[in-house]
Amino acid sequence: MQANDVRVLKSAALPTLAVGAVAVVVSFFLAGGKGAIGAAVGILLVGVFFSISVVAVSYAAKVSPQMMAIAAMVSYLVKVVVIMVMLRTFGDTTAWNPRAFAWAVVVGTIVWTAAEVRAFIKTKMLYVDPDAKVPGHGDS
Repeated sequence: MQANDVRVLKSAALPTLAVGAVAVVVSFFLAGGKGAIGAAVGILLVGVFFSISVVAVSYAAKVSPQMMAIAAMVSYLVKVVVIMVMLRTFGDTTAWNPRAFAWAVVVGTIVWTAAEVRAFIKTKMLYVDPDAKVPGHGDS
């Protein structure tokens, strides 16, 4: 992973973790222990899913821009399928509060996405190679 990717990952993970901690506490007071468990599982799911996507896209970017786009699309598809399987599998669970889980996933996703966008905006990356040789423009 490049340093910029690590910076983006940390910049998105830390606010999501902070919001997740608040979600667990709020869920505990509103729905008890099962609410706290639901919120914790939801935030954990968001953190794992988005971290995997950032890592996959980062490594694919080393190969080519086309692979980067493919990795982003495939990781998105895998996330959608896994969340559908989880919702189907744990739809009737009594291990945690489904409402707290759902709200934690929604809020965690919004916070992660906003923090990731902010991190990318603040990252100073060259999109043009300043040392590139341009054919037909002399040897300088």
